[in-house]
Amino acid sequence: MNSSTSSEKTPREPLTREIILKTAMAILDEKGIEKLSMRALGNQLGVEAMSLYNHVANKDELIDNLLDMVLDEIIIPSNTSNWREAMYERAISARHAFQRHPWAGNLIDSRLTASPSRLRYFEMMLGSLERAGFSLELAGRAFSLMDSYIYGFELQRRSMTSGGEEDQRKNAETFSINLATGYYPCLSRMVELSMETGYDEKADFEFGLNLILDGLERLLSEKKSDA
Repeated sequence: MNSSTSSEKTPREPLTREIILKTAMAILDEKGIEKLSMRALGNQLGVEAMSLYNHVANKDELIDNLLDMVLDEIIIPSNTSNWREAMYERAISARHAFQRHPWAGNLIDSRLTASPSRLRYFEMMLGSLERAGFSLELAGRAFSLMDSYIYGFELQRRSMTSGGEEDQRKNAETFSINLATGYYPCLSRMVELSMETGYDEKADFEFGLNLILDGLERLLSEKKSDA
């Protein structure tokens, strides 16, 4: 009888920090932060939760490392001499990163740990604004405003697309019935226009982003004129 039988199990890939982070990221991206626990992660990997602690100290360290991975996906322009271009490119890249990792936006500013990735992220953006002539206080407010817009836009987008296709269809039918009453003429025309042109998510996001940048540019110009 052959010693190699079909009942033999294929050796499991050795557990590494990289595998743990990759698996945890998949759980977060698919199910959200509330579904991540060391036990759930261990079950996904086919190991006891205690085995994970040989590679990460605890859940907080795990989340901090995952946030660093998300931040590393965000493009920070190497040439930050043009503050508006740097803010624009960073905002577009950040939005794409938060689309891939919808759980991350709510956590980046709330974590108390200061990893090199997070410090570099904040330093490069604040430094670009300050070198352009913004006061440190205004630079902080500008950075916070843009992040609020990025996070808020993604939160609204997810809310609009939440639920299954059946729920969305029912909501659309109810919406249409209410519009048919004739009590909402402006809204009815807006819906008709949207149906004709379609929804351009990219243009919608960049419209708001450019309004913010225009306002900041005007403030900077006024500040320099007063100097």
